Amino acid sequence: MCLIARYLEERGIPTLVMGTALDIVEFGAPPRAVFMDFPLGHGGGPAFNPEQQLAIAREAFGAFESISEPGGIVKMAQAWPDGDAWKEAAEDQSADDVRSPRDMTPRYQLEADRQMAVAAGVAGAGVAGAGD
Repeated sequence: MCLIARYLEERGIPTLVMGTALDIVEFGAPPRAVFMDFPLGHGGGPAFNPEQQLAIAREAFGAFESISEPGGIVKMAQAWPDGDAWKEAAEDQSADDVRSPRDMTPRYQLEADRQMAVAAGVAGAGVAGAGD
């Protein structure tokens, strides 16, 4: 998403990336972004909660006025309705979630993807983890 945002901005179309993974948004370096400390996949807000979804949209659009420097990220004031219990569930290693923990190690779907990243000089592209 961040690459698409930069592409559109270069062509004069203002963009705003809405993210729920701050490390990913920071690494992607979009022209402007907002961050919500929500579970992954819930950038528009909780399902079936149109009031909060509208509040999120309104607050997010305000970032167009408040971000004055390229690469600015606004941390939104929105709170997940059930508090931070979702964080404990997401970190529970005994749960059914078998994804790898987040880190800065690049992972590639195909070996050819890793090779292209190495050829392009992407930092850390040649480290273990390729193909994960």
